[in-house]
Formats: sequence, structure tokens, C-alpha cells
Amino acid sequence: MDYINRNVDLCKILENKSLFLFGPRQTGKSSFIKNQLMNTDVAMFWTLLDGRLRLKVLADPSILRQEVEVRNLRDCIIIIDEIQKCPELLDEVHFLIEERNIRFLLTGSSARKLRNSGVNLLGGRATQRHFHPFNFAEIGNHPNYNLSYIFEHGLLPSMFLSSDIEEDLSAYVDTYLTEEIAAEGFSRNIPNFARFLTVVSMSNSQLINYTNIASDSQVPVQTVKQWFQVLEDTLLGYQVESFTNTKKRKAITTSKFYFFDIGIARALRNIPAPKENTTEFGEYFEHLICMELKSWIDYKHPRSNLTYWRSTSNMEVDFCVDEEIAIEVKSSSNVTEKHLKGLKALREEGIFNRYLVVCQEEHPRIIDGIEILPWKYFFEELWKNN
Repeated sequence: MDYINRNVDLCKILENKSLFLFGPRQTGKSSFIKNQLMNTDVAMFWTLLDGRLRLKVLADPSILRQEVEVRNLRDCIIIIDEIQKCPELLDEVHFLIEERNIRFLLTGSSARKLRNSGVNLLGGRATQRHFHPFNFAEIGNHPNYNLSYIFEHGLLPSMFLSSDIEEDLSAYVDTYLTEEIAAEGFSRNIPNFARFLTVVSMSNSQLINYTNIASDSQVPVQTVKQWFQVLEDTLLGYQVESFTNTKKRKAITTSKFYFFDIGIARALRNIPAPKENTTEFGEYFEHLICMELKSWIDYKHPRSNLTYWRSTSNMEVDFCVDEEIAIEVKSSSNVTEKHLKGLKALREEGIFNRYLVVCQEEHPRIIDGIEILPWKYFFEELWKNN
């Protein structure tokens, strides 16, 4: 199949500044670079997946500077793929940014090693972006872009296009455990960590309860907290924090956790794709909306913030974008007044400009000032910035 263009523009950033591009394994960072960036002003491309190059660089990081000086490179772009495999290169990168006005695109599938190895040395000289699985703007017209297929395959490029999805998802999870986690120094704890992953997958999209997860995982609470940080550092998931700026109804402060991809979450839970009208189907539908919002924010509005709201009396709205849009997600094809309780409660605060329900209805409509939007229509309008 031909390469599918990704809906992210890094060239404008690289005109003026270096960039860290973080993304989980197989989100397509390397393919994106080769297909969409290599025709720009790229003077060098290194991938540290090349074992021979990686060994040379680990032995002597200064070979980067040596090659740049031999080629007399200035005011250009250099790409280093999988930079976390040699964090020591960051000192050389820092020097070359300062001395030769070179902009670097540094990709990685883990922020942990970089954070522990002085990534802050670059200070304000580099910005950050995150690379996501496919979104609607990229594959919304694909014939397989429907809920049942997405819930089965997920949206990682290699998985979305897979002809043997169960085997490929299983291999992805195994690779993550044996390579990413072992590389983080947890090799002795892989069986316990694997059990922890399964437990967390069963509470995907729900409030984080460290005590319950620790009990089910058979490890201390402090270990669970550390392992959640590992999941975020290795980009396997992220927390959505609570929106707490309400005054009439006090909000809880506990975060929710979402895996970065629906298919990976399903593989970790080891269940088939959920059927419509089940609790799991509603959870996966919410997860899909979350993935789309995260992708849209990171690609188009990186200064925006995604939260959710729940009052201490259990009134809830699934997602809030800054203080602009409040979004309730319902997998129903017939939205009624009972589905609007959370939005109406939040509307009493007078904070947000728009209140939406994203659902499976066929046509958009309005109930009492609240917009009822079919999910694909919502995605289309989202990427149009409407």
C-alpha cells in the first residue's frame, strides 16, 4: 500500500528551532521522516537503530561533530532517529546548535533516558512534539475506518493495515516488555510489570486508583506509582487530569489514564473487540475520542490542555479543551435528555463557550443549546478547526 501522509507539519518549526519528536514504537516516525522530510533542507540523517553506528557513537559521541566539521555543515537540518539510544549525543547536539546554527530533529520512543541524561541541557533551544497513531484527518476516507475495525486493530499504522492482527498485537506487547522495559533497567521485574500492565488495561479510561491496582498487581503502591511514570516515559499511555476551576460544584482531582492506542489496550487486556451496546464498547468509544483530541492538540494546538470534569457528587463530563469546549461522549445512536446531565451541570458554572455530545447519531442537531454531533462529523469539524 502507498505511504499515507501524516497530518503534522514539522518543517515550519525546523525553520527556526530544533525539535524533539517523541512517539511510541511503530507510530511511523521513521517513515514520516523518509517520506515527508527528506526532501527538505536535510544535510544528515542518522538512525541509531543501525547497530554499527550506535556502537561507534556510544564509544565516541564526538564523531557527530567530526562529521559535521569535515563536511563544513552550517545552518542546516540534521536528523537523529531514536536519540534515546545514545543520550550522550545531546552534548554534541547542544554544541552544534550554538556554534553552527544547526537545527536538529531528534526522534525517540522513550523520554525516560533522555530526562535522566541531561536533556534539559538544550533548554529553550529545542521544542517538543508528540507523534500519534493514525487520526481521522489521515485515514478517515479509508474503507476500514469504522468502529468495529478500529476497536479490533487500533490505529497504529502497522496494526491498522495488519492482516494478522492478533499475532501482530501480541508481538508488539512482547517487544515492548522485552526491549523497552528491559532497556529501562526493569528486566528482573518483567513478570510483575506484565501483570501490572494487564491490571491497568482493565481500568483503561477510568480514574486511577493506586491502592486497588497495587493490590491486584501484588506490588507496593509506591511501585505502582513508579510504573505509571514508566508507562508515560515510554509513551505507552498518558494521564488526563481533572478540570478543577468550578465553584458551584467541587471537582475531584484524581486523573484518568489512557493507553496511547485502543488496539494495544485490547491486546494487554486479552479480550476480543467489544460488541455494540456493551459497557466495553462505550469505554472504547470514549478512548477513540480521547486519541483524536490528543492528536489534534499535539499537532495543531500544542499549547491547549485536555482535561475531564467530575464533581464530588459524580456529575461528569468526559473531556474539556482549555476553557473553551466541554465534550460528553456517548456511544448511543439516540441521545436523550438523560445524557446531558453532566454538561448541564457544568454549564451552570458559566465557564465554557460550547457544549457538545459526540455520539453515533446520523445527523448533527441541537438540544437546549447543546450540540449533538455524529463522531465522524465531529472529527471532520475538529480538523477544520471549526
